[in-house]
Amino acid sequence: MKHRQHLPDSNDSQAPVDNWNVLKNLIPYLMEFKTRIFLALIFLALAKLANIGLPFLIKEIVDQLSQTETTDKLWMLAPIGLVLVYGSLRLANVLFGEIRDTLFGRVTERAMRRIGYRVFQHLHKLDLDFHLNKKTGGLSRDIERGTSGINFLMRFLVFNIVPTLFEIMIVIAIFFTQYGWKFAAVTLVSILCYVLFSVKMTEWRNRFLREANKADSDSSSQAIDSLLNYETVKYYTNESFEANKYDKNLADWEVARRKNRLSLFALNGGQALIISISMTAMMLLATVGVQNNEMSIGDFVLVNAFMMQLFIPLNFLGFVYREIKMSLINIEQMFKLLAIKPNIDDSKDAKELVVSDGAIQFEDVSFAYNDKRKIIKNLNLRINKGESLAVVGKSGSGKSTLVKLLFRFYDPNAGVIKIDGQPIHKITQHSLRKTIGIVPQDTVLFNNSILENVRYGRPDASDKEVKEAILMAHLDAFIKELPEGLETQVGERGLKLSGGEKQRVAIARTILKRPAIYVFDEATSSLDSHAEASILKAINEISSQTTSLMIAHRLSTIINADKIIVLEKGEIKETGNHEELIKLKGEYYALWMAQQKE
Repeated sequence: MKHRQHLPDSNDSQAPVDNWNVLKNLIPYLMEFKTRIFLALIFLALAKLANIGLPFLIKEIVDQLSQTETTDKLWMLAPIGLVLVYGSLRLANVLFGEIRDTLFGRVTERAMRRIGYRVFQHLHKLDLDFHLNKKTGGLSRDIERGTSGINFLMRFLVFNIVPTLFEIMIVIAIFFTQYGWKFAAVTLVSILCYVLFSVKMTEWRNRFLREANKADSDSSSQAIDSLLNYETVKYYTNESFEANKYDKNLADWEVARRKNRLSLFALNGGQALIISISMTAMMLLATVGVQNNEMSIGDFVLVNAFMMQLFIPLNFLGFVYREIKMSLINIEQMFKLLAIKPNIDDSKDAKELVVSDGAIQFEDVSFAYNDKRKIIKNLNLRINKGESLAVVGKSGSGKSTLVKLLFRFYDPNAGVIKIDGQPIHKITQHSLRKTIGIVPQDTVLFNNSILENVRYGRPDASDKEVKEAILMAHLDAFIKELPEGLETQVGERGLKLSGGEKQRVAIARTILKRPAIYVFDEATSSLDSHAEASILKAINEISSQTTSLMIAHRLSTIINADKIIVLEKGEIKETGNHEELIKLKGEYYALWMAQQKE
């Protein structure tokens, strides 16, 4: 028996992320638009160069306006010209940035689309065991946060962090060459202190964000689970119980958010202190330089402008660093989902199932969901072409497990299952499941019209074919009573329909699929006697020429089956048709008499 590998969870301890590995996984999705990326980087550089040029223009304007002793008309025009150039550069800076965002936005959006599609497709490939052990609400939030993380990572890493570092190096070089090592040293030390403080504080704050994320995922999962089971909540009058559970998760979220807010105050306060000290130190150096005639008033303004330009983007460093780190975690989380290998997968040499007779064979099949309890034990059975086999037995005897094994939701621990002599583990899952049609005991419908829910059996079917399937399922009389007919909306999970109505829709859906093999898993469990008779007639009509497997609790539904087996604790106890088993007066007879009394 295979053991489920560890499932990724956004609430895990979140060990350090391999940043390069995350970025490496993203690269193939970004390379679809190489030209756009190249052009975006060019406009990024142009925007940054225009931004660096602005303080120099301000310096020249201030210096020229400071020279009050000259009356040269040409001199009077020079500052005006510089102001016009300044305005042009500022416009160019904004335009280049917008062009850059527009070019790269398409790259990011396409990457988000490609990855989102791939994750969604992959989740449907994962086996039933994964989905039974995973909360759908939390899973959807993992995907949502992962795709949003890609957008944030690309936008801020490429267009905020990298350009800011580029600008810092240029400004330090300018200060060193133009004004001496003191200006460069103060700038470098200030930036380092600011960055280190922001990073350390953000690392400390991350635990509060993780707590908030956990509470967010838990509340989302609980809310979705509760709303999906709306009727059950109402049956047991547990509205307050559900609301209190939800409120507890919200209370945990509230506490985490409060801690997060207080820690943000400490981060912002510390950053403000570092900026204030740095700006004061630089202004003191510039003031002394002006007093000693080593610098002009324009130089004083230039130093101030550069420092402001550096600290404005860095002012968001704590937020950006935290969000980038969380984005990396969320993206890695999504890629972890992609890395999960399904326990049930097609073999490399898997072939398409070729159905001739539709004969099914279980050979020495054993299965257990875990090592402590075996469900199926050395089971051997055969369903020949066009034959109907019914499986009966007490709850927990393994009846529904046979269906899961036939659909290959699980692989047997031992033995082999064959269709027309072809082992199902050697054929593609798609061709296997395309061959089998099922009417399940618990029919789940999509929140759509009856027409589209029936059409789900074969999405490319015409309206005429859908209506024919509805007629064969004896669903037409019910539909005629509805004001909106086929366009009637069934509600979330089909809650607007009764259990019997949902089963009729499931039968029509399966008829439309036109499978070679039919499986009826308690297909009439929600029907009254009158409805059951008409549905049984429909079932007999559609399955008369095909192989069918029937899982039944009510024995009256399977008296016409060609063969009946009685299953007990995963083993076949009795085999025969209805008359033969009644004459045997064994387990089947006891079940029959008990139900007759009822």
